[in-house]
Amino acid sequence: MEETLYNIEIHKDEGGYLGKLFSDVDGVKEFKNEYLDKLLRDITIDMQLALEEFSNRSAEFTESHEKPPI
Repeated sequence: MEETLYNIEIHKDEGGYLGKLFSDVDGVKEFKNEYLDKLLRDITIDMQLALEEFSNRSAEFTESHEKPPI
């Protein structure tokens, strides 16, 4: 099954780059930087942190709902 986790828009203006990160979990986040590579780094780091947090919450949920051994 395929699921979209994020949609990303990047716009360029005279001051640099504006990135918008859309997700069902976090809503819309905006990032600004005058360099494209640094903007992409910021977006990537934010996505990694969000996915790590989600994985940790999922693991905690699974552990708390496991049946005790008999």
